[in-house]
Amino acid sequence: MSQPDPVFDAASGVAAATGAADGASRALSRTGVLPSQALRALIAAGELGGSVPIEEAQIQPASLDLRLGEVAYRIRASFLPGTKATVRDKLEGLTFHEIDLTKGAVLEAGCVYLVPLIEQLNLRPTIAAFANPKSSTGRLDVFTRLIADYQESFDYVEEGYRGPLFAEICPRTFSVKVRTGTRLNQIRFRRRVSQQSDEAPGRIGDKHLRAIHSDVGLVEGEAAIRDGLNLRISLAPVEAGGIVGYRARRYAGVIDMDNVGGYDVGQYWEAVYLGSDQRLVLDPQEFYILASKESVSVPPEYVAEMAPFDPMIGEYRVHYAGFFDPGFGYSAGKVPGAKAVLEVRSLDIPFIVEDGQIVGRLVYDKLTEIPETLYGQGIGSHYQAQGLKLSKHFRQS
Repeated sequence: MSQPDPVFDAASGVAAATGAADGASRALSRTGVLPSQALRALIAAGELGGSVPIEEAQIQPASLDLRLGEVAYRIRASFLPGTKATVRDKLEGLTFHEIDLTKGAVLEAGCVYLVPLIEQLNLRPTIAAFANPKSSTGRLDVFTRLIADYQESFDYVEEGYRGPLFAEICPRTFSVKVRTGTRLNQIRFRRRVSQQSDEAPGRIGDKHLRAIHSDVGLVEGEAAIRDGLNLRISLAPVEAGGIVGYRARRYAGVIDMDNVGGYDVGQYWEAVYLGSDQRLVLDPQEFYILASKESVSVPPEYVAEMAPFDPMIGEYRVHYAGFFDPGFGYSAGKVPGAKAVLEVRSLDIPFIVEDGQIVGRLVYDKLTEIPETLYGQGIGSHYQAQGLKLSKHFRQS
C-alpha cells in the first residue's frame, strides 16, 4: 500500500528517507530471502499488489500475509495445474458449488476448497516466491497450500511469475469460519543473481550453520546439525500438573479464524499426560500440539523454515506452518528464548515417540538485508518467548 509522503523539517529526515531507499535497493540486489523493506519496494514497483491495496499489517519481517478473496469453490479433490494450464482451466470440471465469503462462511472439516486470493504477482525474472501456512493456521490443523498458474508444485511460484494466486484449504479437525480478507497463509520471496543455478540461493549449509551457532547460539547447549538444525521433541511435563501437550477434540465447534482469544481450551483440546516412561503413542490421523526440547533462535540476518515431513525419521508430520521470522527467540547475548511448537500428525500407523527423540529440522536462509523490524519488536507477534502454546484463538494463562 502506498504510504503518505513524509514531512521532514530537518536534513536528518531527508537522510533517513534516503537511507531507507538505499536499504531497499541493497536488499533487491543481493542473493537470498527478501526482508520487509524489499517487499515495500516490490509493492511500490507494482510487482506485488492486489485488487485491494496491500495493508501495512500484512508485511512481516520477511514475508507477506495473503488475504482470501470474495468467493470459495468447494472442489472434489486437490490438484495442480501443470505447465500447460491455469488454475481456472482445471477448476471448471472440479467445482461442486461456490460460497460467498464477503459476509463470512464456514469451511467444513474434511472438505477441500479453492479460494482466489486478493494478491497477485508481477515478478522480475530474478525473484521467485514460496509459501507456508501462518502459525495460527497450522496450529488449528487447517491444511492450506498456495497454487499458481502453470506451476507443477504447491507453495512455489517460479521466477518472473505474472498472474493470480489461489489458496487450497482443507480444515482437518475443526470447521472454521473465514471471510474476505482473512489471512491463512504467507509468502516469502527469494532473489538469485542471473547466473546462479542453486535451487535455493541463500540456503545456509551445515558448516556455516555450525559457525553461526558457535557465534550467537541457535539453541542452548550443543546443536545437532545435519542437513539443517535438528530438533528433538519434549515429552517432559511443562508445569506442575504434568501436561506435555494437547490432542485435538473431534466434532468440536466452529472456530472463527479472525476471533483472537475467543475460545476455551477445554472445548477443543484435551491435555496429554504421560507416565514415567515419557513415551507417547501417536494415534493415526489424530492431531497433537507438542513442543521442541530446545529453545531456538533465528538471528536478525537469517530466516528459518521447518521441514514438514521426513520419512527417514518416521511416518508423521511435525509442522504445517514452517516459517520462522528473523528475531524469533533471539536476544543479543542471551540464550535462545522460544520453543518450536510442533503440529504433529501420524499418517497411517500408530507411532511411538520418546522424550528427546529427533523429530524435525530447521533449515536457515540468508536474508539480503536485515529487516527494519524483527519478530516480536512491537509488531503484534503472538509467539515470541513461547513454550507449549496453542494458537492465538484460545484463552491461555
